[in-house]
Amino acid sequence: MRQTVSSATGLLAGLAGASAVLLGAFGAHALRGVLDERGIELWHTAVNYHFWHALALWLALLCLGAPHRRRAIVAFGLGIVLFSGSLYALALGAPRWFGAITPLGGVAFIAGWLLLGWGVGRRGG
Repeated sequence: MRQTVSSATGLLAGLAGASAVLLGAFGAHALRGVLDERGIELWHTAVNYHFWHALALWLALLCLGAPHRRRAIVAFGLGIVLFSGSLYALALGAPRWFGAITPLGGVAFIAGWLLLGWGVGRRGG
């Protein structure tokens, strides 16, 4: 079972990283001249957080035991979807109310980092 969980989590982390690179390239090339300055800024922020938290998924996979790993990965994954996803949508012209979703993703990121720290601390103690 551990191998299956690790394999699925590794696939998720790899997909998160690859999609961050793809969306970054898409924003840099296909959206230049299409989005205004604010849209490009939102896109860049979304890609930045997306990429860093794809790396956090790997960190959780490599450093945590099962219960902490699962919780941290869920938190980081939700953060990518809610935080970065809402910023991507806003950059592409979604209604302003989508901005209310962004802080929920930020809370998920914070929870992921706290769970990662707690889990690593518990392993060492």
